[in-house]
Amino acid sequence: MFAVLTVTIVPPPLAAEDGVAREFRYRYIDGEHYRILSTVNSDVFVNGRFNQSQTILNRISVDVTELDDYSGRLTVHYQVSSEKSTQHGAFRLASEFHTEYVRDHLGYDEVPEGRSRPLVRDVPVFPERGIRPGDTWSAVGTEVVDLRESFGIDAIEHFAIPVAYEYVGVDERDGITVDVFDLEYNMFYRPTSVPRALYPERITGFSRQRHYWDRELARPHAYEEEFEINYDLSNGQTWTWRGRADARITDTSFDDRDAVIGDLRKRLEGDADVDVRDDDRGITISLEAIGFEPDSTRLRPGEEQRLEEIAELLREYRSGELLITGHTALAGTEEGREALSEERARLIAEYMIERGVRERDEVLYRGMGARDPVASNEDEAGRRRNRRVEFTILEE
Repeated sequence: MFAVLTVTIVPPPLAAEDGVAREFRYRYIDGEHYRILSTVNSDVFVNGRFNQSQTILNRISVDVTELDDYSGRLTVHYQVSSEKSTQHGAFRLASEFHTEYVRDHLGYDEVPEGRSRPLVRDVPVFPERGIRPGDTWSAVGTEVVDLRESFGIDAIEHFAIPVAYEYVGVDERDGITVDVFDLEYNMFYRPTSVPRALYPERITGFSRQRHYWDRELARPHAYEEEFEINYDLSNGQTWTWRGRADARITDTSFDDRDAVIGDLRKRLEGDADVDVRDDDRGITISLEAIGFEPDSTRLRPGEEQRLEEIAELLREYRSGELLITGHTALAGTEEGREALSEERARLIAEYMIERGVRERDEVLYRGMGARDPVASNEDEAGRRRNRRVEFTILEE
């Protein structure tokens, strides 16, 4: 019903670093770009009975601009996928969000009115004073509930969450020195009533999180979470999401994008139906005239060899997640084209996962139908080009 950028609490042995008090501040670098990959796994209950398991994958790209002495402007793009427990293949790209807001040196967010993201704001934040391992502090954060996504109600609800923090100490993670913080908060909120509509009359729950702070870059490095969220609905049902989540910063970019594009073009020049281009999202390999049986997801003989050549190259260039997009020519109904292009993209995404091109949480797929043609659909030559699959190594 909703996507939460949230993130299996483990108690590490941490150093006290001689008890020295440290001041923690966010640092912003103009032009900095990084990505966050978050996975949320939860069991869903209706009136206390198990309903389903759910996995939400959030891929978030962040660009930093417009610095001053105490803050930076964050331009953030979200790609969200939600899958049920019965689905174990690639993740379908379900929705995308774009927002801009300012965060200050302590971690407080200034978000324009009407923006639904981020869903959790002013978390984590730091005190003005220096802190030692074992020190605690408290602050007020904000939870956001977008009723448009979950219930079709034109409303975005905000409510305060009292957050308790503890500085645990210093540790090593992913080859770097990190500072470790624990935080927890409870939720209780009654949204505005909406007559004659299904809506949550009460939202309750808790979150317990462990955050890992990158000392060198002065920003979060990763976090883990245990959570429970309860919606008491106006129809008498109670929906509960209970689970764990994690998030991590991923590599930011290619060392030399032009060189990568040149190498890919050279190695694929034997296939006249392959194009490599630089676009806003990253580097895209377009495999045109992909050979499927008519109106099906069955590959024609010989097409696997083309896919394997692409897979070999993508295994070498692993610096970004992979978005696979299916396209069709202008034939049949719009609904049929959308479904066919999505199913073909899913098939190829799972092919790439099975061959070790990326991990499952690093592959998204989507279907565009005939909405983005590269040639005219008036003749067979153009329709042939429009029947394609695109592989985008994401950098945005």
